[in-house]
Amino acid sequence: MRFLFRIFVALVITIIVVIGGLLLLPGDRLAELVSDQLEAQTGRKLGVSGEVGLSVWPVLGVSAKGVSLSNADWAGDQPMLTAESLSVGISAPDLMNGDVRIKSITAKAPHLNLSTNASGEGNWLLTPALDGGQTDAVAGDSTAEGVGASLSIEALMLSGASVTYAAHGEPVVELQDVDLALKWPEPNGTVDVVMTLHRPEAPVQIKGEIGTFAAFLDGQVASVGATVTMAKDVARFDGRAGISGEASGRLTFKTEDTARALRVVGVAGISLPRGLGQTVTAGSDLTYTPDGKLTLRDLNLDLDGNVVTGAVDLTLGEVPYFTAKLAAQDLDLTALTAAGGTAAADSSGAAGWSSEIIDASGLALADGTLELSVASLDTGSVKLGASKLNLSIDNARAVLSFLPASVFGGTVQGQVVANNRNGLSVGGKLNYAGIRLEQALGQLAGYDRLNGEALGELQFLGVGNSQDAIMRSLSGKGWLEIGKGFFTGFDLEGLMRSGGGNGGSTVFDGLTASYTLKDGNLDNQDLLISLKAVRADGKGRIGLGAQDLDYLFTPTATAVNGGRGLSIPLRITGPWADPKIRPDLSQVLEAEIDGIEEQATEQLLQKLSEELEVEIAPEQDLEEAIQDGLEQRAKDSLLRLLQGN
Repeated sequence: MRFLFRIFVALVITIIVVIGGLLLLPGDRLAELVSDQLEAQTGRKLGVSGEVGLSVWPVLGVSAKGVSLSNADWAGDQPMLTAESLSVGISAPDLMNGDVRIKSITAKAPHLNLSTNASGEGNWLLTPALDGGQTDAVAGDSTAEGVGASLSIEALMLSGASVTYAAHGEPVVELQDVDLALKWPEPNGTVDVVMTLHRPEAPVQIKGEIGTFAAFLDGQVASVGATVTMAKDVARFDGRAGISGEASGRLTFKTEDTARALRVVGVAGISLPRGLGQTVTAGSDLTYTPDGKLTLRDLNLDLDGNVVTGAVDLTLGEVPYFTAKLAAQDLDLTALTAAGGTAAADSSGAAGWSSEIIDASGLALADGTLELSVASLDTGSVKLGASKLNLSIDNARAVLSFLPASVFGGTVQGQVVANNRNGLSVGGKLNYAGIRLEQALGQLAGYDRLNGEALGELQFLGVGNSQDAIMRSLSGKGWLEIGKGFFTGFDLEGLMRSGGGNGGSTVFDGLTASYTLKDGNLDNQDLLISLKAVRADGKGRIGLGAQDLDYLFTPTATAVNGGRGLSIPLRITGPWADPKIRPDLSQVLEAEIDGIEEQATEQLLQKLSEELEVEIAPEQDLEEAIQDGLEQRAKDSLLRLLQGN
C-alpha cells in the first residue's frame, strides 16, 4: 500500500511539474526554453525529442512527443520519466489571473523510474538547481505553498503506463500496463481515481477517493477510501492516509484464491494448504506508520472456514517481527497431512517413514511470538482439545509451548523445538497425564495395540531433513505408568493356561516402564505388567526408526507349581505391522534343565536319607551327609554286636 501511494503521488507530481514548465513559456524555441526554466526550478533536465505544439484560447493546449525528465544525480543515468507523447489543456483565463488550472492531461506510454537512496530520499523529490542566488527566490516561491496548493488538475488520463520502484536495499518492484483516470474538479476538494493494472490472471482495478487532495500532495494526512477488485476478489479501505505511506482505518478483504492474489502483488511460489488461507475473508482496524510498523486490532479472519480473532503487531524489515494474540474455536488443519499418515510410504513405495525432504525455510521468514487459544485443533496426525499454545520464533528456531494442551484424551505440558539454523532438528520435553495410548501411538507411530491411560515424561531430540532421518536419529529418555488397560495381538492368560497365546488380547491391572532413546531405538529393561494371576516382565528394543521390534516378555503364572509359578518367555520380533510372537525356546529349555536338575537332586537326597536312615537337609553338603550317614550306620552295627543282638 505504501509504495502504491508513493508511485501514484510521484507520477502526478512529476507530470504536473513537466506540464507546468511547458505551459509557462509560449512561442518559438519552446522546448529549449521550457527545458532551461524547468531545470532552474527543479534541478532536472527536460528533454523533448519530437514536435511541440501549442494552442491558445480558450483552452491553452500544449502537446509534445518524446518527453523525458532526467533523474537525480545519485539515481543513475536513466531518466526518471519518459513518455511517447504528452498533451495538456489548461484554462487560459485562469492562467491570466495567475492560477494554473489544468483542464486535462493525457499521456501515452509514460514510464516512471522511481528509487530511494540509503537515507530514504526519493528521486521524485524535485529541488531547485542552486545557481548563485538566481533560483533561490524561485525555489522559495515554488515550495512555499507546495505543489498541491499551486496546481490542480481537473482530469488526468494515462494509458499504458509503467513504473519501476527500487527502494534502497529491497527487490525492484515493477508495474506494467497501467491505466489511470483522475478527476479533480475542485482544487480544494476531493479527487476520484480509477487505476487499472492489467495482469495475466485478471485485471486489477483500484477505485479511490482522496479528500483535500491538495493538502495530501503537500504531505498532510487526508481522508482516503479505496476499493480494489480482481475477478471475484475485493478489498476495501476507509480511513486516513498520507503521502509517506502512513494510514489508519478499517480494512476488509475477501479472496477466493490467495495464491493468485499474492502473485498479482509480486509474491509468487506460495501454496497454502486448505485451512490456512486458500480462501480468506478478513476485517481489521489498521494503523501503519512510515517506519514500517503495522498494528491490527479487532482482527477477524476466516481461513477456509477456520475463524480466528485477535490482535497483531508487525514491524516490517529485512526479517519482519510480529507479536500476536489470537483465539479460535474449532480449527481444521487436516489438509496438512492429507497426503498420508505418519507412517507414509517413501518415494520408492516401501513401508516406513516418509523420506521426502522437509522444507523448513519458512522458519527464517519472520521472528516473533504468537499466543493461540483454541477450543479444538485437528492436524490430521494430532487432535487437540481446549488448549493454549505459545509459539516463539527467533532466527529460524521455533519453540512451541503447551500451556497446557488437551490431546489424546489427556493433557500435555512442556515444549517442542524445531531448529533450522544449521540443518533441521526437532526436540522437546513433555510431561503428560491421562493420555490414551491407543490414540497417541496410533496417530503418531501407527501402532494401536496398546490401550490405556498413561502418565509420564518424554525428552527427545531428532536430527535430519526428512521424517525418516529424524526418526532414525532419535535420542532421549522417558518413563510411563499405565493403570488398567489391555494390549491386543496375544493373550497372556490363554498362553499360561493352554500354551496358545496368539490372537486375542491381554487385560492388565497396571504397567510401568522406563526407557532410553538412541539412534532411533527405544531400549527398555524394566517393563512390569500386573494381571490377575499373571505378572509379566519385559525387556528389549523397539525400533522407532525401522518400525520393528525385538522384545522379550516373560509372563509368570504366580498361582501354579505349588506357588513357585510357571514362566513361558515370549519373543516378539518383526515389523510393527505384522509382529511374530513365539515362545523363547532357549529360555524355556534353560528353565527346564534347571528344573530337572533340581528334581533329580531332591530325589537323590530322599533316597540317600532312606538308605542311610539319616535326615539330609537340602542345604547340607552331600559328601559330608553321606560320610555322616555311613559313620552312624557303623556305630549302630557295632553297638548291636556288643549287646549280643
